[in-house]
Amino acid sequence: QVQLVESGGGLVQAGASLRLSCAASGRTLSSVRLGWFRQAPGEEREFVAAISRIGTSYFGSTTYYADSVKGRFTISRENGKNTVYLQMNSLKPEDTAAYYCAARIGGHTTEPGEYDYWGQGTQVTVSS
Repeated sequence: QVQLVESGGGLVQAGASLRLSCAASGRTLSSVRLGWFRQAPGEEREFVAAISRIGTSYFGSTTYYADSVKGRFTISRENGKNTVYLQMNSLKPEDTAAYYCAARIGGHTTEPGEYDYWGQGTQVTVSS
């Protein structure tokens, strides 16, 4: 079992930055794949970013991003604190959504239904 708790959301103006955190308990994060998803009102939950477990590349982990956030968002993990982060820069009004942290034991996928564990979400609102 993995328990995930997100934090760091808030209300910001367009162009600002936020860093979301996801603290995990119950299982070490180094052995699972972690992802961030978001869901706007009336929309389906969509993939934002993911990071593989430790050891999948020369640099330790492999990262993946949705085209809409590539170059603006960065996912990272701090295994010593069992925490994964989503650094969000140059925020746009269309980034407004509830952001969810998720974990799975398996390969890369952008499908939310393929993730095994979810946090409760944190709201990000970007005003124009």
